[in-house]
Amino acid sequence: MKSIELFAGAGGLGMGLSQSGFHPEKIVEWDNWCCDTIRENKRSSVHHVASWPEPEQGDIRHFDFQSLEGKVALVSGGPPCQPFSLGGKHKAQADHRDMWNEAVRVVRETKPPAFVFENVKGLTRASFASYLAYIVHQLTYPELKRKADEDWLSHLARLEAHHTSGRESGLKYNVLYRVLNAADYGVPQRRERVVFVGFRSDLGIEWSFPEQTHSFDALLWDQFRGCEYLNRHKVDVAALGDPRLRARALRLPFRPATSAWRTVRDAMIGLPDPEHKKAEALHFHNHRYQPGARSYPGHTGSPLDLPAKTLKAGVHGVPGGENMLLRPDGSVRYFTVRESARLQTFPDDYQLHGSWTESMRQLGNAVPVELARVIGDGVASRLVEGA
Repeated sequence: MKSIELFAGAGGLGMGLSQSGFHPEKIVEWDNWCCDTIRENKRSSVHHVASWPEPEQGDIRHFDFQSLEGKVALVSGGPPCQPFSLGGKHKAQADHRDMWNEAVRVVRETKPPAFVFENVKGLTRASFASYLAYIVHQLTYPELKRKADEDWLSHLARLEAHHTSGRESGLKYNVLYRVLNAADYGVPQRRERVVFVGFRSDLGIEWSFPEQTHSFDALLWDQFRGCEYLNRHKVDVAALGDPRLRARALRLPFRPATSAWRTVRDAMIGLPDPEHKKAEALHFHNHRYQPGARSYPGHTGSPLDLPAKTLKAGVHGVPGGENMLLRPDGSVRYFTVRESARLQTFPDDYQLHGSWTESMRQLGNAVPVELARVIGDGVASRLVEGA
């Protein structure tokens, strides 16, 4: 099934959706480093990426998608979000930075059977309630465009009035959104993102978000009540640390039916220690020791035997200490790019272009490939059934 990938970043969302059977006809991304990453992996014939078109670099506002109307099954991407201020006139500069309008425009121009968009969990905060409603209503009625002299709150009011009128004419999508924790779907990282999925209403497709497949309680059972985790990693239960977790495990009446959350230790299977086995580490792409890690209150690294904390892209991520491994002895070191890629479920042959800081920025902004695949599988199956 053909698709369009917007705001492609390092390719995590697109790769997961490709694994679900979607093939991008057009990839748009403004950032040079991200485009180079996709180009490099395309040249290296990385599975799924090898068949992608060349990424088109530039501002999405300068691209026209009308030639692809009716030719793609899915539009996807992670629009950069610059929330509007509730003060002032609610337009001009704030509107100029908002990319959700462009995502809606692409849906309007191509009229795909479905779309998948994602964004930061913070978009669901109470302070952004009106803005979130605006996004959902725009996606529901993409043809009801904002007028040239209309601020976004006035546009929202007009969208709400149209919604309550019950009129069914024109392009309409049935839209769902939910905050998903990637760890609940087999990603070795506690990473929460809000995901928007919409199906064109004329298709009559029924859909719901995929059920959780992994859980924290199942991990605790395997670590403290069973032998699976200890045997797999050849470690003693004493190495797992925190007695509060053991106490919680002992209170579980039975093992949950879900699989166990995957941990940092799980993700690192087969990777040599980059600090003490530098020669062996050279056999892996982007697996180089980065010195200078330190912990301080609020930034203490990710323990080996839990899913990693959310990888960060900004200054509070790389130098700030979130992207660190916390060893059982209390010492810390930065994750290598390859370790971080594993925490984002990128394949080992996928290379990140740029310096360590730049590569970590790309990964910190990325969608875990496995989470994208799980969502993509659910969407693809419904589109095939409804065809």
